[in-house]
Amino acid sequence: MNAPSLKSLVGLALAALLLASTASAAQTGVPRRVLAGDDSTRRLAIISPNGSIEWEMKVGAIHDAWILPNGNILTQQGWQKVVEVTRDHQVVWEYNSGTQNGNAGKRVEVHAFQRLPNGRTMIAESGPSRIIEVDAKGAIRHEIRMKVNHPNPHSDTRLVRRLSNGRYLVAHESDGAVREYDRKGTVVWEYEVPLFGKQPKGGHGPEAFGNQVFSAIRLKNGNTLIGTGNGHSVLEVTPKKEIVWKVEQNDLPGITLAWVTRVERLANGNTLIGNCHAGPENPQIIEVTPQKQVVWTFKDFKNFGNSMPVQTLVDAR
Repeated sequence: MNAPSLKSLVGLALAALLLASTASAAQTGVPRRVLAGDDSTRRLAIISPNGSIEWEMKVGAIHDAWILPNGNILTQQGWQKVVEVTRDHQVVWEYNSGTQNGNAGKRVEVHAFQRLPNGRTMIAESGPSRIIEVDAKGAIRHEIRMKVNHPNPHSDTRLVRRLSNGRYLVAHESDGAVREYDRKGTVVWEYEVPLFGKQPKGGHGPEAFGNQVFSAIRLKNGNTLIGTGNGHSVLEVTPKKEIVWKVEQNDLPGITLAWVTRVERLANGNTLIGNCHAGPENPQIIEVTPQKQVVWTFKDFKNFGNSMPVQTLVDAR
């Protein structure tokens, strides 16, 4: 075999440097493909298992994003506009809650949305305090009003998900509560996130505390999995409001939980935890077993920052 030429050696060195510059995500456990969105860096990206960026786009403020079955990305550009974009960044659908369907001139923010099986898009509007389902042309096909005790366009809601039975499960940040609404807007289940005897404390990092809940997911067993925001914890709650499983701020060795954002129960029975505002010494995404053993983590403070509320596995297992 001939010895490599100087030109080929330089090419290999440049390739290695390029990989090193792009593959900055650190993962422990089996490497995963991740969709992540960060407020501070204004970036939404798919990170490959080797740590490199497969796809990215600039975004404004962001709290939600999806990869649709057709491969497009459903995301937001700022607090008011929801967009569907192709992988080559072409906008193929958009809805502006700041101007459409009676909202012109109103203070309104969107923190959650979802493409439904019937093709409609569910959008939760903080400020107007309503959940709407719009069709491809932006016409409202269903609407309910939400119960909000402490109205604020920035914090009426965080993540909202429509359930398989057509109801809506809503994380009300300012109220510190999770509410389930039927199709008429009646609250059929409500859970007030407890403070566990502690006093609220301001801030966003590990030093803060409260019950500003970020997410709630209905599990197959009928329980509800809750990301408590600045409560620094994950709760699994029965329909009778009993806590049957909990991960607290310092339960995971070597990891401190701060603002717990998205939570997800994976097919393997483990739980995925989004850990926002926890600082560069902590991972931004964590997978734990039912026994609270950490089996996978993701940390990337080069491409993302300390405000990464969107975290999900592209190929969840």
